[in-house]
Amino acid sequence: MEIERDQVCILIPTLNEAPTIAGLIHAFHSLGYPHVMVMDGNSTDGTQDLAREAGAAVHVQTGKGKGNAVIEAADLIDLPYALMLDGDGTYRPEDAEKMLEPLFTGYDHVIGDRLAYPDSGAFTGLNLFGNKVINFFFKIAHGHDLHDILSGYRAFTLPSLREMNLQEAGFEIETEMAVQSVKCDHRVAVVPVRYLPRPGTPTKLNPLQDGFRITSAIYRLAKVNNPLFYFGLIGIGISTVGGVLALYVLFEWLNGIEHLPLTVLTVLLIVVGFEIFMFGVISDMLLSFHREVMREIQRLQPPKKPE
Repeated sequence: MEIERDQVCILIPTLNEAPTIAGLIHAFHSLGYPHVMVMDGNSTDGTQDLAREAGAAVHVQTGKGKGNAVIEAADLIDLPYALMLDGDGTYRPEDAEKMLEPLFTGYDHVIGDRLAYPDSGAFTGLNLFGNKVINFFFKIAHGHDLHDILSGYRAFTLPSLREMNLQEAGFEIETEMAVQSVKCDHRVAVVPVRYLPRPGTPTKLNPLQDGFRITSAIYRLAKVNNPLFYFGLIGIGISTVGGVLALYVLFEWLNGIEHLPLTVLTVLLIVVGFEIFMFGVISDMLLSFHREVMREIQRLQPPKKPE
């Protein structure tokens, strides 16, 4: 199906991307995409002026962080499709067409898989390892393998973008998008894209700090998307501590030493851990029932009449 380029908003969140932003905007214009929106996080290096001179519509976000840029942009976009990418020159405008093609064939959300074709030097060894670990953890926590949940190259239909209840302010926004897509039962396509080394702007990511924040977000967001995993992990952890204490108490008892207070604590830990685990099981059953009801409601809704 032919891509209608004038129906696509190219969304570029920026923060001090002066070396690359103008060339990126010109590249999209030359490819036939007339609508480029820059959501700027109060850059101090002239990014905003360069983007305006290159022909983009520039909006200055009110909140801080990439997540707030995306959340605010969702209310401003008035075209049926959106293609989002970072302004640092690590993604190729030439990959836009294959990113958008799935949207025009019925998909809701497209993720550009950077891990498929990264250029030499695009990832450090630590970053590549961290990405693989995070993607594996997401697969376990949310039950879907989306290959590269941290990719900043995304395409959406406008209804699917607005259906996501996005709240993360910072770099966790990509993780939240992946979680919300699974939660909303969106049709998600994963497209291999080239990932280039940063051409001049310093990275804003701290591998260890942001990696911990992203992993925490994956676990925290599992509370409403996969409660069995969220509460089950807590319950198993508490019960495991109780089990270890039980072995110690039993060993001491066999040697004639009694630890009554520790015995009571051991029993409490095991019981509480089991109850939290069962709460996860019940929550998971309720969530499955809710999803089934929502699917049935959608199935019974009459088709929309063409305008």
